[in-house]
Amino acid sequence: MITPVIMAGGTGSRLWPLSRELYPKQFLSVTGDMSMLQQTAARLSTLEHSSPILICNEEHRFIAAEQMRVGSFEHNGIILEPVGKNTAPAIALAALQAINISNDGEDPLLLVLAADHIIDNELAFTESVEKALPFALNGKLVTFGVVPKTPETGYGYIKAGMKDGDAFSVSEFVEKPDLETAKKYLATSEYYWNSGMFIFKASRYLEELAKYEPQILETCKKAIAAPSQDVEFIRVDSAIFETCLDKSIDYAVMEKTDSAMVVPMDAGWSDVGSFSALWDVSEKDEYQNVTKGDVITVDSTNNYIFAGNKLVSTVGVDNLVIIETKDAVLVANKDKVQEVKTVVNKLHEAGRTEQKLHREVFRPWGKYDSIDFGARDQVKRITVKPGEKLSIQKHHHRSEHWIVVSGTAKVLNGEQTLIVTENESTYIPLGTIHALENPGKIPLEMIEVQTGSYLGEDDIVRFEDRYGRS
Repeated sequence: MITPVIMAGGTGSRLWPLSRELYPKQFLSVTGDMSMLQQTAARLSTLEHSSPILICNEEHRFIAAEQMRVGSFEHNGIILEPVGKNTAPAIALAALQAINISNDGEDPLLLVLAADHIIDNELAFTESVEKALPFALNGKLVTFGVVPKTPETGYGYIKAGMKDGDAFSVSEFVEKPDLETAKKYLATSEYYWNSGMFIFKASRYLEELAKYEPQILETCKKAIAAPSQDVEFIRVDSAIFETCLDKSIDYAVMEKTDSAMVVPMDAGWSDVGSFSALWDVSEKDEYQNVTKGDVITVDSTNNYIFAGNKLVSTVGVDNLVIIETKDAVLVANKDKVQEVKTVVNKLHEAGRTEQKLHREVFRPWGKYDSIDFGARDQVKRITVKPGEKLSIQKHHHRSEHWIVVSGTAKVLNGEQTLIVTENESTYIPLGTIHALENPGKIPLEMIEVQTGSYLGEDDIVRFEDRYGRS
């Protein structure tokens, strides 16, 4: 039986401002109602498989868990990377964990998928996986080569060698080419886009990793030797894992092994690596515009326009990307969208928060929206889900005034425990230990007014937290 491994890492830079460092693109719903992570999980429904293992960054754990829960997707644990070390170590951790939880010494068959890909034709995806199965069961390390439609310069390529049934030996992996080289690749029919998806036995991957990158394997073995299980999260040893080499599976194993095979896949695949790629895979109107939200276009063509909160109108524009969110607006030529990363870098250098998180931030207990702020004050709209509780905490630099808009709040305020209902409020003085809980059956909506000399999210001293953050 297949054990899917869903890699849900990412930095959130290529689709900024829709994606952020703390909310990368795999958690976005860019086509349809489901996020790309949820679409990846749903895509497995036509395959006989066990519950997937997820891998994500420590800071993304609650978003990943919540999206799987909301989508009713079961999983076999979420491995948390304390720091990103690329795909070779990530897959090694998953392979070791899959072997650890397997029944009766079974050698798990891993189907490695990225959480931020779009595949339009799920039947073709399933057929390619089924064609790859016999080779993987026979000890091959199989990758999936996407049948190219255009001379794409943004992808790496795989050159196919000798044909063997439904697969080919891998002749070579090729870096992203220039346009003329990509055109030559397309004309030969021997080259495929490198999808970054794989299927192989866990033991075979570890054997090849031991042969070519033994340091990665030994480090991963030590890091996951005694994992900390926090409900659904699997934590590895941070200090050990941070010493691991940073290498992709291609560089570490696939380009070196003599067991690599490639199975063609023609399934409408895209890694949605830019807004132009997102425009390519999205439904367009008669003027080739893609519009999301409240948008009015006049004499405008070939644009990707996203209105998150306000009316966005265009007159006489062509080939633009226009993105409006609560805290940022991006206007870019569609041919220059790869340079969005430069904007993100400038925000990072300036110490601004817009590259890191949205104005509306999701937490395991609910969410908050920073609706207004000044030099010494900030106003947040807070939503707490029924039955959830924020950590017991205090602040060194700010006091807080809480006003309940709807629902019921159970408040720890120093030595007192209060029930605060609609149109009532309470004041939390600076330095006072406090906590907020929703004991009711409906969401708790409240307004928080913060005042003080420093209002950063890192001014929190947690004493107790049901989500493992204390």
